Amino acid sequence: MRTSTLVVAVLALAGCGPGPVEVPLGQEAQGLTQVTGFGSNPGNLLMFTHVPPNLPANAPLVVVLHGCTQSASAMESSGWSAASDAQGFFVVYAQQQSSNNSSSCFNWFVSGDIARGQGEALSIKQMVDWVKANYSINAGRVYATGFSAGAYFSSVLAATYPDVFAAVAVNSGGPYLCATTQTDAFSCMNPGVTKSAQAWGDLVRGAFSGYSGPRPRVALWHGNQDFTVAIANMTESVKQWTNVFGADQTADVQDTVSGQAHAVYKDSSGNAVVETYTISGMGHAVPVDPQFSFPGGGPCGTTGQYFVDQNICAAYLQESFFGLLGGGGGGDTTPPTVSLTAPANGATVSGTITLSATASDNVGVSRVELSVDGSVVGTSTAPPYQVSWNTASVGNGGHTVTAKAFDAAGNSASSSSSVTVSNAGGTTTVSFSSIAGDDGYVKAFSDGTGAAVGAFTTLAVGRGTDGKLNRAIYSFDTSSLPDGASIVSATLTVTWSSGSGSPWSDPAGNSMVADVKAGVFGAAATTEVGDWSAAADASAAASIAAFSSGTKTSSGFGAAGLSAVNRTGKTQVRLRFSQNQGATAYVFLTEGNGATLTVTYQ
Repeated sequence: MRTSTLVVAVLALAGCGPGPVEVPLGQEAQGLTQVTGFGSNPGNLLMFTHVPPNLPANAPLVVVLHGCTQSASAMESSGWSAASDAQGFFVVYAQQQSSNNSSSCFNWFVSGDIARGQGEALSIKQMVDWVKANYSINAGRVYATGFSAGAYFSSVLAATYPDVFAAVAVNSGGPYLCATTQTDAFSCMNPGVTKSAQAWGDLVRGAFSGYSGPRPRVALWHGNQDFTVAIANMTESVKQWTNVFGADQTADVQDTVSGQAHAVYKDSSGNAVVETYTISGMGHAVPVDPQFSFPGGGPCGTTGQYFVDQNICAAYLQESFFGLLGGGGGGDTTPPTVSLTAPANGATVSGTITLSATASDNVGVSRVELSVDGSVVGTSTAPPYQVSWNTASVGNGGHTVTAKAFDAAGNSASSSSSVTVSNAGGTTTVSFSSIAGDDGYVKAFSDGTGAAVGAFTTLAVGRGTDGKLNRAIYSFDTSSLPDGASIVSATLTVTWSSGSGSPWSDPAGNSMVADVKAGVFGAAATTEVGDWSAAADASAAASIAAFSSGTKTSSGFGAAGLSAVNRTGKTQVRLRFSQNQGATAYVFLTEGNGATLTVTYQ
């Protein structure tokens, strides 16, 4: 056994479920067929396959990896076998054995299993080689997806075999080489390990030294209530893989898909290389949607332990990310057709209007983005493709409205119209959600020493168990405000996540206050240690009263705070307590859509 009973017992939390059922050689497990003799198998893993009816020549291949205490057959609940039957691609389900790890976790934290040419990583690569040797497989369309321990191992495959895998999906996992010892594994899972983007990227580059070919694109999925593998792991994974692709950590697309936060990061050529889905209210699980059917196939998964109905189908959107929805073989290269139907070209508009489009595709439209002057207003995933647009969010005059349709294979097409915005008199109120990729918190002692950026994705305010005082930094893109707007009011609304003690009553009469900065507190929009004490344009511009659940809106910004709302770029707000707590007492607030800056102007 390569890992101790203690560590696997704890790591079992990274994918709990029914105990694994090891299937005798040559038998089937719930429709899966076991393959033996697929190579030297240094990792001592089991291999199962799902072959769809009428598998086409030159078919894609997806490797699916389970979580701790699960089995290959358990992962069929995620929907990948049904997707395979509908779209015609081969599926390999790898399975851990209890002789390697007593909780059947893939050993994502054991050095001998996560290096190229060694252990479990090589065993999975040999499974791929066996399928290529025995079936007609497109070597350029091999993918991997995993949950929890299997998700961490998907990162391993992306790092160690970039010449084998074209893309991977990580469901409730974390970065490559987040852990290489038992102790590291605990810290990696929760609260998470923080490194610079460069340091994370170097770990991937070092996994296959000298490699200069294409890298696998990465899709990251995580529940914002996952306390088994903290969502900070997704933040660190974004840093790792954007660095590998030479991209920055500011999302190029931020929208919602089926009501869930979605972000896309593009490289310098405009290719989507990393995407994230943050599933609101979900813990440690894979989201399924049994009411949804794969195009031409069965339902998306079944609910059960660690398979949760969130009205969004991870398998479907991941196969879309992989480019599998065009069918097997060569793939879909036909773009959709799209027509912007409202507003009409040349129209004069005011107030809040509906942007509408029609779209069609030979396989299926995955989404339509509706934008104004290149900035996405909203995304619609089902007809009628519509979003609301408050025209007061831009200045009077000419603007371009565009509908851009995407199919599941990533092909796209656009349709645009020119409109004139004419709003006169009265006031206009707009709201801005904070930018999750910029949001963060900084902690330091009361004299400012020992400053460090916090590791959690949720933002801390107050005194932590280490005696340091936490300050949260929210970032808002307020550049859409008209340059000549006169701002008459502004408030900040935040959302409770968790907390300890009563920071508003230590000492009595303590208050949470908001400092406002036109631009950013530091050299960059992302949180930096200097943000803890950086000068604000408006200090204590507003206050937030005590609360312990739901949302809370601040008092109105004072005159200095209104002047600090930036009309040409970003506005940052720093939350802190006006007095230092004498003991541990703090709150955690959510980032991104959980924080809103509401501005009224005329």
